[in-house]
Amino acid sequence: MSSTATTPEVYLQQLPSDRFEVMQRLRQCIVENLPSGFQETIQYGMLSYVVPFDIYPSGYHCAKDQPLPFLAMASQKNAISLYHMGIYADESLLHWFVSEYPNHCKTKLDMGKSCIRFKKMDDIPYTLIGQLCQKMTPVQWVSLYENNLKK
Repeated sequence: MSSTATTPEVYLQQLPSDRFEVMQRLRQCIVENLPSGFQETIQYGMLSYVVPFDIYPSGYHCAKDQPLPFLAMASQKNAISLYHMGIYADESLLHWFVSEYPNHCKTKLDMGKSCIRFKKMDDIPYTLIGQLCQKMTPVQWVSLYENNLKK
C-alpha cells in the first residue's frame, strides 16, 4: 500500500489508528539507532532512510534522481514491513539477524530478500531492530553498495 504522503509526518498521520502507534514506535527506534548521516524522507511511497546526495552524489543507480536507499518501513495491508538493504547485500549481517531473531521473538521469521514482515503488531522486536540499525554507517553502506550491488 503505497502512500502519497510527501513528508514522514504526513505519512504517519495518514495511517489507520491501529497502525499509528506501532509505526511511530518503530520510527523512533530507527531514528534513535541509525548512525548519523542517514536522512529520513519519503521514497517509493514509504517512510525511508537514505544516504543523501551530499554524502553520495551518484544516487541510486536505478533512479539517478533519487538518493541511495538504505532502510524503509511501510504499513502494508496485512503487515508492517521493514526493508533493510544491508541485510540484502551483506550475507554476514543476514546470518546475524536470522540467528538473533529467535532470541527476541516467539514467532517465525517472515522475511524476503530485504523485507521483514511483522503480521502481529505485538511481536515487533524493537531491541533487535535497534541493534540492526546500529550495524552499518552511511559510508559502510555506500562501500558495500558500490562493491556488491551497483551495476
